[in-house]
Amino acid sequence: MSAVILTLQLAGLTTLILLLLGTPLAWWLARTRSWAKGPVGAVVALPLVLPPTVLGFYLLVTMGPNGPVGQATQALGIGLLPFTFAGLVVGSVLYSLPFVVQPLQNAFEAIGERPLEAAATLRASPLDTFFSVVLPLARPGYLTATVMGFAHTVGEFGVVLMIGGNIPNQTRVVSVQIYDHVEALEYTQAHWLAGGMVVFSFTVLLALYVLNPTGRRMR
Repeated sequence: MSAVILTLQLAGLTTLILLLLGTPLAWWLARTRSWAKGPVGAVVALPLVLPPTVLGFYLLVTMGPNGPVGQATQALGIGLLPFTFAGLVVGSVLYSLPFVVQPLQNAFEAIGERPLEAAATLRASPLDTFFSVVLPLARPGYLTATVMGFAHTVGEFGVVLMIGGNIPNQTRVVSVQIYDHVEALEYTQAHWLAGGMVVFSFTVLLALYVLNPTGRRMR
């Protein structure tokens, strides 16, 4: 049960952070004509094609005692992030980034110019336009991003194992717990957890398709 609670906490916090960070990033990607759009978009999408263990390894090195992030966190008195819940959050945010940014970017691009021009003629400030016009129109994208980000974080394995290891009540999430049961030949317990993951994944996707049929695709 502790692994389930930890997994839900990790997925919830990761999704919240991704929505906060992903919104301005997705808005910039949707609106900019800068040459940097291509490289930035490629970096955002990199976790889609990069093996999780590769990403986890480089995060482990970067946040380790000899890495730049690790040295910075030690200098600030935070300590090292690997094999901590905070380290899991950092890894999960990076690994699930495209599953939140891309639906938001698609939603912003689908709005078009006319609603923004209409708001401009009413002398609405850019901030008012974003909160009063853009956010309501992009609601399907936010639903997709929230569901996909949360579900993808719940199902992570390679990244969380590389960064967090297998520490009970600290970094042992459901996917790692299933691996432990299989390794110990405890197939009954593994069946219960794996079956729960299947039911959860199906329920999430079914809800996404039913509640948001127009916003379920990602680029």
